[in-house]
Amino acid sequence: QVQLVESGGGLVQAGGSLRLSCAASGRPFNSAAMGWFRQAPGKEREFVAAISWSGGSTYYADSVKGRFTISRDNRKNTAYLQMNSLKPEDTAVYYCAGHFMGSYYSTEAYGWWGQGTQVTVSS
Repeated sequence: QVQLVESGGGLVQAGGSLRLSCAASGRPFNSAAMGWFRQAPGKEREFVAAISWSGGSTYYADSVKGRFTISRDNRKNTAYLQMNSLKPEDTAVYYCAGHFMGSYYSTEAYGWWGQGTQVTVSS
């Protein structure tokens, strides 16, 4: 049973920063790419960022490129999402996910999901 637990969400003013963490257990963490997605009220879940199993390759949505940084520490079985210069439109529930097969940008490529952590950015 794979478990992913996100933490680090909260309320922040526009222009501020947050760092999300995703702790993994139940399978070899360093064998899978990891992704971050987000879902705002009334909207579909959307891709935010992904990182290869080794951490050598990263991928970002255009909307967060230059502001967010994805990383991972395979010794700690943890992935991170550093979010800087936050905007009100970044408000959403953020989910981490373990990649299984297919495009990093698609929710269908991920087989394991965390419960989500709320990020709220006030203007």
